[in-house]
Amino acid sequence: MSALLELVRAGRTAEVVGLLDGLTDAERRAHFPELKELRKELRAAPWESAARRAYPALHAAGAACQTGAAGVASWIAAADLRWSQVPPGVLLHVLGDRETDWLADVTHRLAQRPVSAWVPFELMAGLVRLSGCPVPTTDAYVRGWVDHLHGSWQRGGTLLDRLRQDPHLRELIAALFETDDIGNRLQWPGHDGPDSWIGALARLTVEGALDREATVDACVARLLRGGTAADQRAFLRLLKCLALTRDEERERLPDWLALASDATSTVASYAQSVLGALALDGELAPRQLAAVSEAVLFRTERKLVRAQLVLLGKVLTREASAAGELLPAVAQAFGHEDTDVQERALKLAERHVRKVDSVPARADLAIAAAQLSPGLRARAVKTLGAAPAGPEPSDHEELLPPAPRPTRLAPAAASAVELAEEVGAALASEPGVIDFERALDGLVRHAYRDSEALLTALEPVVARRWWDSAHGPASGDGFGHSYGAVSDAAGGLDLLLATLRGAVRTTTLHTRVKRGANVRDCVHSALFRAFECRLGEVAYRMRTDPLPFLLSTPTWSTGLLEPAELVERLHTYARLGARVADTDFAQALLRVRRGDRAAAGSAARRAAALGTAEGTRLAAWLTSGAPEMPTTWRRASGRRVLVELGEVLELQEDFPAEFRSLGRPLSVHEEHRWCHHWEDDVRQHWSAMLPERRELVAARLLQGLSELAVDDLRGAAAALPPLAESGGEAGEAVHLGVAYGLGARHPEDRLAAVDALLVLAARGQLDAARLGADLGQLVRCRAVKTQRLAESMRTAAATGASATIWSILCRTLPDLLADLTNGEAATPARGLGELLAVAAECAERSGARGDLPHLAQAAARRGSSRLVRQARRLRSALGEEVAA
Repeated sequence: MSALLELVRAGRTAEVVGLLDGLTDAERRAHFPELKELRKELRAAPWESAARRAYPALHAAGAACQTGAAGVASWIAAADLRWSQVPPGVLLHVLGDRETDWLADVTHRLAQRPVSAWVPFELMAGLVRLSGCPVPTTDAYVRGWVDHLHGSWQRGGTLLDRLRQDPHLRELIAALFETDDIGNRLQWPGHDGPDSWIGALARLTVEGALDREATVDACVARLLRGGTAADQRAFLRLLKCLALTRDEERERLPDWLALASDATSTVASYAQSVLGALALDGELAPRQLAAVSEAVLFRTERKLVRAQLVLLGKVLTREASAAGELLPAVAQAFGHEDTDVQERALKLAERHVRKVDSVPARADLAIAAAQLSPGLRARAVKTLGAAPAGPEPSDHEELLPPAPRPTRLAPAAASAVELAEEVGAALASEPGVIDFERALDGLVRHAYRDSEALLTALEPVVARRWWDSAHGPASGDGFGHSYGAVSDAAGGLDLLLATLRGAVRTTTLHTRVKRGANVRDCVHSALFRAFECRLGEVAYRMRTDPLPFLLSTPTWSTGLLEPAELVERLHTYARLGARVADTDFAQALLRVRRGDRAAAGSAARRAAALGTAEGTRLAAWLTSGAPEMPTTWRRASGRRVLVELGEVLELQEDFPAEFRSLGRPLSVHEEHRWCHHWEDDVRQHWSAMLPERRELVAARLLQGLSELAVDDLRGAAAALPPLAESGGEAGEAVHLGVAYGLGARHPEDRLAAVDALLVLAARGQLDAARLGADLGQLVRCRAVKTQRLAESMRTAAATGASATIWSILCRTLPDLLADLTNGEAATPARGLGELLAVAAECAERSGARGDLPHLAQAAARRGSSRLVRQARRLRSALGEEVAA
């Protein structure tokens, strides 16, 4: 071992640097192979004390002992050396005697590394100084520069002072405008003083250190390019700080037109204000104003649309001659989804239509009026000469999306190589029911046939797992140290892979099988125990007595298992003399289809003829009738409404202990509310565990679903579509879960709830009266916000389900209107007007008629608030007499 290698192993970095200073280039190159071998050795156990001690010295020595710029850059930025790098000053010292062109090459190679490589900015900046090369303008360098200036406050002075001293200011600021996702860094702190990026850049522009025209153009170009909301806010804030003159605004007229049409709401609003000022000063031609108005009035943001209509009204009042060009643009708002916007546009058209001399322009207005809601269109017939609406169809055709059909699982992979590819793909992203169950069954089958061949095929997959060690199976219990619980599908596959690999001891597996899942009781614990104990026993049997295949692999993506298929599997087990795994068989019983009594009876006779204990048990199970459902009670818990379950006796008999809790009573007050089951993806697997008893699953998910609306959490609604596609009664728990999802804080959760609602409706399983009453109760107890509910209902209605949504809202609205008219609500619920607007639109489209309790009193209220206007619109749609 050389003296250099001994010093590196000992972690004596200063002595390593001193020794390197005395070596020639040839001597350094001669040392590199042994440094490379040491790095390979340390990579096998990177967190051990010997490795952590040696890495900084190795980092410096390896950089100094190479001659190629590419090799040095790769060594410095290597992932395995990243956590124990030597300080940048040391690297600058050992590299400082190289030629400037070579240093420039290293500099730019390091700057081109991704940000995730964490190349220190101080190192790159130091190399720029040593080499005298042009400053890099890569993403990593610019972000490092920004962060470095933020962190240099200890040197004194403000950010503005530090920027003034930067010799590469103009090049880096120009690159700053081209760097994606930089807005969050620029927005802190929130003020616009000399110690903030926005304030400093504005001041430098005023002083002339930055070219004003170039800075303004870069700001506008960045806004036109789009990007994250943080980027848009930051560069818009800078643009406002620059306080553009009227000449600068006028020069960029096409840019404002484009931003008002297509940019985010905040940016579009600013562009709209600039265009409005130009238009009112007569510096925007009517044709240009009409073009931008058509684009803005097509947007969904009501604030922008209303502001544009106000601007058009002001221009039309001042310039009567512009009516011929502007009113056709106003007509663009006739088709807006908000009837208040439609009414504003109609009033504007009615006020100025006499100023239009062109007959074709008047005709276009009349034709556009066909987009108005029925009540406004009737008015437009008189004022704009629109054609009367044709006779309404006697029968409304409801357009529900087709009910999803379950997907049949394909057979397990035929070869170990194909299975390894599927397992790797499943682990790359949280696997769904189909991918998980096929991978699980495939691992069991191929481990039974040839475990050595399976291990060989799985080597590339296993080598990337967090629990694997380069020491292989002999490493003992690498997975077992973390084997506290299998909380998701990927963890289940990891358990089986670790068992095959030898990374978990047999005693650890046996202990878990005997003791069961060691989890704190919570509302999900029954589902979790059943899911986890099946995987634990399969892993144990894989090590001690391999199963030929799994009995419980479902036939369909919903988790259902066809009874004839289960009988055939039991027959194969009997022929092979294989011992059945208790939890695998229990899961198979819970999945087997019993709803089809003819198929169940036929399979029961075949099962009884097998002459095995499992065949007899299956026959009795199939002939016992439809799955037993528990008694349910509703319980209030704070702002929430939850469901309690009674006992299910048939799940208590002849089932493993870990499965019996599925049939035990569920109490809102006895279960712990907090738990660690935060993985949203695993909930679809819980639905597949009980494919004919979704109420048992839904009741246990209800606490998490309520948090979507009450606590503004995210993700739990992913369980709703699988529940809607599952089997069994869709009762109290399922409908309450959908109700919470419709009032969720986040749009993706509301969309999942809408999907579940439409699936239930398409399958004929939606109880509209129950869901409508649930929504009314949840709004009144402030668990669900009306504004969010209105957005969900509008989304559902837009698919063509107007009658379905009306059948729900006609049960929700009476309670909310009753509180309003009886004085129980001091102020109307925020968003009630929006909900009435959705109801009115659904009633108009579906041709609903009749009386809605308390609607007349709401419509008779004074004023012209959105609530009152929409109440009157709904009353008119339902065919009631309009008050004078």
